[in-house]
Parts: sequence; structure tokens; C-alpha cells
Amino acid sequence: MRTKLSWLAGPYVLWMALVVIVPILLVIFYAFTTANSVELAELEGGLAGFLSMFTLENFARMGTYTVIFARSFELAAVATVVCLLIGYPLAYVMAREGPRFQRMAMVLIMLPMWVNFLLRTYAWMSILENNGILNNFFESIGLFSLLNAVFGLDIDHFSLIRTQGAVVLGMVYNYLPFMVLPVYSVIIKLDQSLLEAARDLGANTSGVFRKVIFPLSLPGVLSGVTMVFVPSVSTFAISRMMGGNTQMLLGNLIENQFLGGAYNPHLGSAIALVMMVIVVACMWVMNRFGEGEEQAVML
Repeated sequence: MRTKLSWLAGPYVLWMALVVIVPILLVIFYAFTTANSVELAELEGGLAGFLSMFTLENFARMGTYTVIFARSFELAAVATVVCLLIGYPLAYVMAREGPRFQRMAMVLIMLPMWVNFLLRTYAWMSILENNGILNNFFESIGLFSLLNAVFGLDIDHFSLIRTQGAVVLGMVYNYLPFMVLPVYSVIIKLDQSLLEAARDLGANTSGVFRKVIFPLSLPGVLSGVTMVFVPSVSTFAISRMMGGNTQMLLGNLIENQFLGGAYNPHLGSAIALVMMVIVVACMWVMNRFGEGEEQAVML
């Protein structure tokens, strides 16, 4: 029966090849070539010309973007940790409450996702602008006057927008549901008999959480970390809109190579390839860590 129905997977395999495998192969090809090397290979021709087309020049130039690499992974890591610190307790509370509370909490979590991504980001921009809602509120309650009088300052607003904090805030706001939902789906399915057995053996509430609930929920945590970290490290809309030109991340750098004035798709492909390799390596390490934790729990 399985053999007879295997042909149904054909369209899916073809679709995956067209939208995943082929683009990745093109990225790899562009990453190891340059415009000059391709032209020289066409002039030389033959196998020797084909082999001479490939070069590591693009990767050698990436040293000048070390700061952007470091900033991208740093802000993505911070956003992931903040999402975990907020999302795990929220998911835990949801799983412990009744069905009515869970449905209401799920609606509140998913409701912002029904609004367009750019509109949500523009809303935060209007809140954090120098003359935005938040600064106007602080001015209306006399906070700036108080700070100026007490500390001898001369400020009329807080610089909240176009900062790294604003970029992290945008990441956390947009990607927090991707942390809550995987953790919640794992905790809600935990076998209650295991928790009862732990209590019967003398474990208190904190002990049950540390020894049973948290280790068993690690698959959800790792899924949430991956779902938050990967889009955070490659985002370009959030960093461009809330960080301005002062907080360029890898996504903005790659976008500039393909669509901006720099236009160098070969260098952009090399940067994208290195980013993919690093992300895959991080995911592999997290999965190995999760497997080790699961084996420890089973023992």
C-alpha cells in the first residue's frame, strides 16, 4: 500500500527541489565565483576554464564585516534568551490552568500574529519615536522636568528608537509566540502520573519542576530557541525599521548586496552561505544537547 501511494510524494519532492534545493545550489555557485572569474572562465573555456572559475575571494573579503556578524548573533541570542525567560513561564502557567484560560491566553498570544508584520513594526516605531506615544506620556507626567531638576539634565525625550534595544524589542515582540507555543505543546502533553510519582517520592513543587517538568520540556525549549534564533539572526525588516542605518545586521548586509547600491550577488551569496552554515551548526549543537538531556532523564 505504501509503495502504491509513494507517487503522491512526487509533486512535493519536485516543489522542494525547485524552491529549496535549486536556490541553495545557486547560492553555493555564486558564493564560490565572482563576476570576473566567470568572464575569464568563459573566455578560456574547457575544463581548465571551468575549474578556474571557482575562487575563495568572496570569503576572504568577509573579514571586513566581522562587526556585523558579531552584532547579528549577539542581538539574536539576547532576543532568544528574553523570549525564553518570558515564554517559558507563560507556557508553564497556561499548561497548568484550565481549558477556558488556555483558550483565552492562546487567542491573546495569536491575536497580534493576525496583523501584518510590517504594520506591527510600524506601530512600535510610533510608540518609540522621539515624539512618539511613550515620550509624550513621560512628558505629560512631568518625568523629564523632574529628571532635569534633580540631576541637572537638559533632556526632552528618551532615545528609544534606532538603538539595539529597539531591535531586540522588535524581535521579542514578533517572535515570542514561536517560543511559547512549542513549550506549551510539550508541557500540556506531559504524563501526569510522572508528576504524581515524583510527589509521592517526596519531591516538592520546585523539585518536581527541576527534576521532571523542565527536563521533559527541553524538546519544546529547543524547538522554540531554534524558531526564534533563526529568524532573528537573519532579519532585515526589524533592524532596518527600528534600528535605522546604525544597527545593520546580516539580513540588511545581504539585502544590500542583492538589491542595494553595492550590488554584488556573489559576495551576498557567500555571506548567506556562511550564515547558513553557522545556524545549522548551532542547531546541531542544540539538538545534541537535547538528546543528552533526554537520555539523562531516562536514566
